[in-house]
Amino acid sequence: MDTSNSHEIIVNEITPLFHAEASKKPKTPLPKRQIGILMMLQLVEPIASTSIYPYINQLISELGITRGNHAAVGYYAGIIESLFFVAQALTVLRWTRLSDRIGRKPVLVIGLSGACISILCFGLSRTFWSLVISRCMCGFLNGNAGVMKTMVGELTDSTNMAQAFAMFPIVWCIGGFVGPLIGGILARPQDSWPALFANSFWGKYPYFLPCAVAACWIALALLMMSIFSEETLSTQRRPMASATLGVPSSESLPQQSMAYTPLQYLLTPTVVVTIANYAMLASLDVSFGALLPLFLSTPTNLGGLGFTPSSIGSWLAFFGIMVGVFQVLFFAKIVDRLGPKRLFCMSVSCFPSVMVMFPIMSWLVSARGGIDHVVTFTLLCQLVLMMIWSMAFGTVFMFITASAPTNTALGAIHGLGQTSASMARAVGPALATSLFAVSKERNLLAGNAVYVVLIILGGALRWLGSQLPDEIQDRNE
Repeated sequence: MDTSNSHEIIVNEITPLFHAEASKKPKTPLPKRQIGILMMLQLVEPIASTSIYPYINQLISELGITRGNHAAVGYYAGIIESLFFVAQALTVLRWTRLSDRIGRKPVLVIGLSGACISILCFGLSRTFWSLVISRCMCGFLNGNAGVMKTMVGELTDSTNMAQAFAMFPIVWCIGGFVGPLIGGILARPQDSWPALFANSFWGKYPYFLPCAVAACWIALALLMMSIFSEETLSTQRRPMASATLGVPSSESLPQQSMAYTPLQYLLTPTVVVTIANYAMLASLDVSFGALLPLFLSTPTNLGGLGFTPSSIGSWLAFFGIMVGVFQVLFFAKIVDRLGPKRLFCMSVSCFPSVMVMFPIMSWLVSARGGIDHVVTFTLLCQLVLMMIWSMAFGTVFMFITASAPTNTALGAIHGLGQTSASMARAVGPALATSLFAVSKERNLLAGNAVYVVLIILGGALRWLGSQLPDEIQDRNE
C-alpha cells in the first residue's frame, strides 16, 4: 500500500460504518503482518505496566515505607503508578514530533529499550526512591503509544481503519490479562517453589522474576519489530532540515509535516472537545485500574476484600480476558448499530454504577461475615459493567483521528491526545488511591468518599461526551 496516499485520505471518510458513499467501496484488506507487529508492541506495554499491580501494595508494605500503617499504602502506590504518566506527558509530544523527522521505527526502538531497562530496575529496587526513578525512566523514554496510533493510520484507509483501531482496546485487554497473571503468579517465587528458587537472590529481590519475564516480552517485541516492521513515514513526507529553524511558510505546508506548525493552529474546537473526552476517559479508567487491586488487597476490617497477591492477579487477569473477548465478539456490531457517539455515551454512563459496586461489596462482607458467593456475584456484575465501559476507547480513537484539521496533522493530533491522556493518567491513580486512603483513615462518608468523587467525575465525562459531533463528517464537505 502507498502509505503517503493512505495518510492523505485517512481522515476524509473514517469508516464505512458512517458514510453511505464509503460503504459502497470494497474493504481493503489490512496489512496483516505490519498491523500484527504493531499489536505485539501494543501488547507488551500493558503487560509491563499491569504486572506490578498484584504485588505493588505488598512491596510497599515490606519495604517499610509506611512504617506499618497499612491504610497509607495507597498514597505511595498511587505516586509510583502515576509517575510513569507524569514523565510520559512531559515527553510524548516531543517523541511524536521526532518520529515525523527521523521516522517511526527509531522512536519505537528507543521506547521499547527504555521500557525493558526500567522494568528490570524496578524489580531490583529496594527503596522508595529507586522505585520512583525506574518508573520515571520508563515514562521519559516512552513515546510509543502516539507513534503506534499514527502508524496504524498510515497503514490503513477509509475502508478498514475502524477495524484496525478496534484492535487497540482488545490488545490492551489481553495485556491486562497476561500482566496481572505474571505479577500474581511469579511474585515471591521462593514461597511457591522453594526448591527451584532457593538462592538468596530471590529472597532479597522477591519481585524480580515477574519483572524479568515482562522484560523478556519487551525484548522479543523489540527484536520482531526491528527485523520485520516497515517504516511507514515516507522520505518524501519528512520535513527539510530548514523547516525546524522556524515556522514553515504557507507555500511549504503541503509538503512539510504539520508536527512543526504552531499548536494553536491545530487546536480547533473539535480537536479540543475530542481530546478532553479522551483525557477524562483515560483518567477514570486508570483510576479504576489502580483502585481495584487496592480494594482487593485491603483487609476486610478496613472495607476491602483482603485478597492475596495471587488471588488479585487471577481476578485482574480474568477481568482483562473477559473484556477482551467481549470487544472481539461485539464491538464492531454494536458501533455499527448505535454509531460512535451513542456508543461512547452509553459506555461512559456505566462508570457511576461501577463505583457503586465497591461500597456494596464492603457492606456485603461486613453483613455476611466474610466473602461468599453473593460478594463474588457482585464482583462479576462489576466486570459486566466494565465490558461496556471499555468500548468507549475504540470510539474515541475514531473521533481523534477524524478531528485532525488537515490531512498531514494526524501525527501531531495523536501526540497531543497521548500527552493529554498521559497527564490525566498521572493524576488518576494518585487521586484515586490517595482519596481511598483518606476515606479509610478519616472514615469520610463511612469510608466511601473516594467513590462519591469518582462518580461526580464520571458524570462530567458523560456531559463531555454529549459535546462530541453527532456523527463523523467528511472533512472535505
